[in-house]
Amino acid sequence: MSFEPDSTDPLVAKAIELRAIFHRDAVDRDKQGGRPVEQIRLLKESGLPSAQIPLQYGGQGASWLSIMRIVREFARTDGSLAHLFGYHHLPLNLVLFRASNAQKDHWLRASAAGNLIWGNSGNAMSKTSSGRRTDNGWVVNGKRPFSSGSHIADYIQISWENAEGERLTAAVPAGRNGIVIEDDWDGIGQRQTGSGTVSFHDVEILDDEVISSPNVPLTPYTSLTSLLQQSVLLNVFVGSAQGALEEGRAYTTTSSRPWIYSGVEKHTDDPWIKRQYGDLYIKTLAATELADKAARSLDEAFNQGPSLTHADRGAAAIDIATANVYAGEIGLSVSSEIFEVMGARSATNTNGFDRFWRNVRTHTLHNPAEYKKRTVGTWLLTGEFPVPAMYR
Repeated sequence: MSFEPDSTDPLVAKAIELRAIFHRDAVDRDKQGGRPVEQIRLLKESGLPSAQIPLQYGGQGASWLSIMRIVREFARTDGSLAHLFGYHHLPLNLVLFRASNAQKDHWLRASAAGNLIWGNSGNAMSKTSSGRRTDNGWVVNGKRPFSSGSHIADYIQISWENAEGERLTAAVPAGRNGIVIEDDWDGIGQRQTGSGTVSFHDVEILDDEVISSPNVPLTPYTSLTSLLQQSVLLNVFVGSAQGALEEGRAYTTTSSRPWIYSGVEKHTDDPWIKRQYGDLYIKTLAATELADKAARSLDEAFNQGPSLTHADRGAAAIDIATANVYAGEIGLSVSSEIFEVMGARSATNTNGFDRFWRNVRTHTLHNPAEYKKRTVGTWLLTGEFPVPAMYR
């Protein structure tokens, strides 16, 4: 297929090797949910968690194009691991964007040296944790939902509101006293992402663990975190479409039987089946090309650093929103329609083909395409770029 991964990129080549291993028990792990402990161990041994960290901190300075292609490669069999790897970069780059020089030197060097995994428990839409000021920091109580990656993380980004309702964020070791991973994620998809609740019971936060201040305004550069999030999701969608098409084709050519009224002896000789596969391939290839274009736009914006302008950030936001909308639609379409061309016997729990649709469906609900289409339409009609905010 034309969307086979670029194995000339050594980082993507490592991801290809890992995907083959992840694929062996992807269906069973999807059914079980929980923590992919062995898979995270292999991921850390590969060195991929530190690939994007800048060279000056001991990382490999990988491009976002490489990182997003890795996300996509993992999603071809396991959307949860793709999500965990991709979202690991959000708190990691929050440190890069907003932390002090001393904090960046400490956390990024430690992450590069140990290939540490980062998770988050800082959902900005749920103000369900609060902090009390102490002489040298904070004491945090409460909880935060949608804490993706917290169950396998070495470091967790946590957030809380102060007495004035301002949101503060810190980075702390995942084993800090008082942090409880509730393991209550009950989504129909992304079952190993640990995207449930983390609760805080008198968690002590030191001042030098607090990242920036709520009084420091976002700049185009420091607001790139939301575009990173959207980029990860769109590549989970595209990788899921690729995986569904790949597994569907393998099943169709080996196990599907022709419909009794088709007039053909082989299922693959049915003109309907040929046309449907052609349509699915074309749409998946188009989504893949848009995903790469969006990743290159993200690289162009990111590489400008603090000098990034609102216009250049906005141009990247439009490319990413465009790719995200289309990727979500194609991810849902391909992962659903593939059953029509595989046939009734494909729809079993043993085959596990439904994991692709469930994974995409779960994420697209958190990220409504309608509002992204309006963002793109507003830009097209008026030239106005979106104001940096969550999800845009």
